[in-house]
Amino acid sequence: MTAALGGFLFGYDWVVIGGAKPFYEPFFNITNPSEQGWGTSSALIGCMIGATICIFLSDRLGRKKLLTFSGFLFSLSAIGTAMADTFWWFNFYRIVGGLAMGIALNLSPLYIAELAPPEKRGMFVTINQLMVMIGVLLAQIVNWQISLIDKSLPDNATFEVLAASWSGKFAWRYMFAAEFVPAFLFFILMFFVPESARWLVKNNEVDKAKQVLKKIGGDFYAEISINEIKETISKENLAKVNFKELLNKNVLHFLFIGIFLAFLQQWSGVNVIIYYAADIFQAAGYTLKQMMLNIVVIGSVMVLSVFITILTVDKFGRKRLLLLGTSSMAILYIFIGLTFYFEQGGFVIVLLVLANVMFYSFTLAPLLWVVLSEIFPTKIRGAAMSIAALAHWIGNFTLTFSFPVIKESLGWANNFWLYGLICVVGFIVLKLVLPETKGKSLEQIEKQFSRK
Repeated sequence: MTAALGGFLFGYDWVVIGGAKPFYEPFFNITNPSEQGWGTSSALIGCMIGATICIFLSDRLGRKKLLTFSGFLFSLSAIGTAMADTFWWFNFYRIVGGLAMGIALNLSPLYIAELAPPEKRGMFVTINQLMVMIGVLLAQIVNWQISLIDKSLPDNATFEVLAASWSGKFAWRYMFAAEFVPAFLFFILMFFVPESARWLVKNNEVDKAKQVLKKIGGDFYAEISINEIKETISKENLAKVNFKELLNKNVLHFLFIGIFLAFLQQWSGVNVIIYYAADIFQAAGYTLKQMMLNIVVIGSVMVLSVFITILTVDKFGRKRLLLLGTSSMAILYIFIGLTFYFEQGGFVIVLLVLANVMFYSFTLAPLLWVVLSEIFPTKIRGAAMSIAALAHWIGNFTLTFSFPVIKESLGWANNFWLYGLICVVGFIVLKLVLPETKGKSLEQIEKQFSRK
């Protein structure tokens, strides 16, 4: 749960921007699409830097130190963003928070996967995703409740009225500042958790690894696990990451799968719904207060959906759920596009968006991190997963930054149909190349894949 707090903070930081957007944009007088896209996506630059840091340092320094550092950065970002007086400083502290997000989203599931017993690994890694979604929901509830404080604000307030109001000056600051409490808690608690047992073995600290594994499963479990880990790690250069191994034909195959899945998770379009929910519901005819409530409902659906993953991921497997998700989302995007094309706004759009978010939240959202934490060899797992995570953030940034411009060019309907087409391509590729990993230890998966 401590490691999964990294996921919780990612979820909060990831989504708080969507609810704060209607208030900080009038304060900073943000009116053109490029500036709107930058304000929403600047944190993702930090995410890319964080993922890049993990490529070079996660296998050298370990999971624990970097996760602790991310807790400090989350705390700094929460206070800095809340106190920003210029758009430049606002984006600077958003990038600092993004750096923490890039580290946490990369290493929290990896740390959990390396400690969890094989038969429950899918469930435990998915708990990290549950915490992401709880972070999302809490951010949306905080945003909604703070937006209700200013009773004098009319439902259809103009840009100028918002800029001069209490909400425009202060509401968005409280939305960001609220993150400091869980961020500082995460920073403190990370000092009390053990390092990953697999990382300890890789760095010749076998006795420490044995003590960690004994706490999880007893003496026999510890001996078996240590022997399995040793078998999969060569005796030479144990503590060094040999980046040439990333060019191994087998590793490249799974690196392609990881990078493709990372881009697919982003370009499937759900993050547009999350970041730009206010714009979508405004286009569907809702007022500001109604929009904030609808965004909370989206967060509730995301949290509840993850329980489906927890109950099914180790029973039905990763591949089957991913195929269900991509196919269902493709169909739903067709209908969302049709509602905008025929201008059928209101409740119909809310229902279709909620259904789309539900399928994303129990398939693509959690299973990307389950699959990434499983398919790479132990010696270069941290570096390989970090490369896939970097692809995830590049996909997130390109999607989020370009959306206002693409929406202006294509219109709402064509924009959603484009995401539907991407989901169709994702279904076909995953059907052809994705292996199943449920129920196997990380060492068994590595042996099986090395023979392919």
